[in-house]
Amino acid sequence: MLNSIKKTYNGFPSLFWVIVFTSFIDSIGSTLLFPFFALYITEKFGVGMTQAGILIGMSSLAGIIGSTIGGALTDRFGRRRLILFGLVFSAISSLSFGLANDINLLYFLVILVGLLSRVAAPAQDAMMADILPENKRQEGFGITRVVFNFSWIIGTAIGGVMAEKSFFALFLTDAILSGLVALILYFKLPETQPAHHKEAKQNEPLQKTFADYRIVLRDAGYISFTVAGILSLLVYQQQYSSLPVYLRDTHNISPKYYGEMIALTGLEVVLLQFWISRKIRKLKPFLTMTAGVMFFMAGFTLIGLVHDLRMFYLVMIIITIGEMIVFPTNRVIATGFAPEDMRGRYMAIYDLGWTLPATIGPAAAGLILDHYNPNYLWYIGGAFCALSAFWYYILHLKLGTDSRFQPSKGE
Repeated sequence: MLNSIKKTYNGFPSLFWVIVFTSFIDSIGSTLLFPFFALYITEKFGVGMTQAGILIGMSSLAGIIGSTIGGALTDRFGRRRLILFGLVFSAISSLSFGLANDINLLYFLVILVGLLSRVAAPAQDAMMADILPENKRQEGFGITRVVFNFSWIIGTAIGGVMAEKSFFALFLTDAILSGLVALILYFKLPETQPAHHKEAKQNEPLQKTFADYRIVLRDAGYISFTVAGILSLLVYQQQYSSLPVYLRDTHNISPKYYGEMIALTGLEVVLLQFWISRKIRKLKPFLTMTAGVMFFMAGFTLIGLVHDLRMFYLVMIIITIGEMIVFPTNRVIATGFAPEDMRGRYMAIYDLGWTLPATIGPAAAGLILDHYNPNYLWYIGGAFCALSAFWYYILHLKLGTDSRFQPSKGE
């Protein structure tokens, strides 16, 4: 086993492990906070899930703009400065949320924070594409997920306990950890943008850098891939916004047990992601996405059918199997689409696949939870996942023979 660990470590560049280590620290802070944000809004400000969903959606809508700006700036100015900016601003924004006492102030904050917090997201994805060889990406993205889920186990388990005592403690801890990571990366993180592309972009008018988003938007295969992802992510993200409220209000399940559920999913990823990543890298990626989203379909549909606490734990395990298949694979596909000199802008559209569902999903779910049978949310979610799985299968038929999307031949 030690030889296997050593072989894995030596198989990746040292900068990759620097990023992995600092991501672990920063993710502890974000997982302390993120799953409990809807609970924080509904409890502290005494509003329903519809209003909480609108606030979360406004933040994500602003994030779409921020990510679009960040993608162009990443290709123009490189990755390092944007990543450091994102970390520093994350620390400031966490403190701002924790100190807010007026719901009207929160509306202003979610727009500002949403806009600036997503500026760094394309830079982070582009940097990973820069440093990972093509035959290492599936496994490398799997490693980052394992490390994230180590932090997930720690963050969500502690966060569930802290949320019952003090929401401000969650925000303060996240701010401290983001500041610490920014300090480490200031000294350890070099620029990874290929030098010849960086020089070319610096001589290019900034207006053209933004205008060239039209190249991404005309890539019909990539846009279709993004839309398929949006359908399933509309549903997947409900487990971090609507699900804890649903469990509390419909089944009287406290945040403590919800924290344990998602900590369990983190443990599942830690134990199984390496093995799954090595198996699926030999498979056709669009077929792999089809299979993974079908696990989403089964799991989210079951949420509306089960009532026992133990069954909810089982449902989360099923969803996480899909997660371990889908998320390393969709990043590999996205980087396969992206030309080297446009990675920032392609990754900005990839990020759109996350931020757009986060924009409309919570508010739409809130309308169902507040005004209709709450189980309808999960039945509709299952149907969306079925459509997404079918869409990925069509993409396999259309693009499955393309050389960019062939299974990895690396060891």
